[in-house]
Amino acid sequence: MDRRQFNQASMSSLALLITATYSQAYALSLEDLTNKDASAGVKAALEKGALAAIGILGKPDGFLGNEKVRIPLPGFLNDAGDLLRKLGQGKRIDELVTSMNRGAEQSMPFAKNLLVSTVKGMNIVDAKNILTGGDTSVTQFFADKTREPLNGQFLPIVTEATNKVGLAEKYNNFASKAARFGLIKNEDTNIQQYVTGKALDGLYLVIGEQEMKLRQDPVGAGSAILKKVFGVLK
Repeated sequence: MDRRQFNQASMSSLALLITATYSQAYALSLEDLTNKDASAGVKAALEKGALAAIGILGKPDGFLGNEKVRIPLPGFLNDAGDLLRKLGQGKRIDELVTSMNRGAEQSMPFAKNLLVSTVKGMNIVDAKNILTGGDTSVTQFFADKTREPLNGQFLPIVTEATNKVGLAEKYNNFASKAARFGLIKNEDTNIQQYVTGKALDGLYLVIGEQEMKLRQDPVGAGSAILKKVFGVLK
């Protein structure tokens, strides 16, 4: 073998060695990180994101003033609302939509304890799934763990808010008739339940957005464990 061939072979071997060493070091680093820090890092991220979401949504106009989560009348009834506005009934429709969103906003602080306890009780499998999951992994985790109990907590608050407007009962009666003609989904025929579901959707959406921000800028989050976990994965 001449010197040029030897040098080429040596360089190829060295490149393979460096690549293999780097891959092994990264794999070990990630494995070590997952075993030791992933749970703490993900818990910190989720708790931070959940509390931030509650702060964003649980204030006046948290829902009403945010186009991403603002709760409209469902489907056909939203179109009917536009027609009623043209017929001079806009004030009453706006009152109903406002009460729907106010109910969602008022319910948010009641989610705090359950969300925090859910985060603290998560296991390493949950943490790994979230750490390596896609953009919806956080939303799915919280929805699976908390949607049913939070639905029970939110519903009375939403009911009280919508009952203050005198249109809630009329909406339910009209929506039930509309559902018979396929103009509205059956699950949307009760305004209180509809708003509660939308409030939960909005909450999980914003939690997911907050968690994505932490993934993208762990240094800016100001937490050592978040920097360590999400910084390595960037």
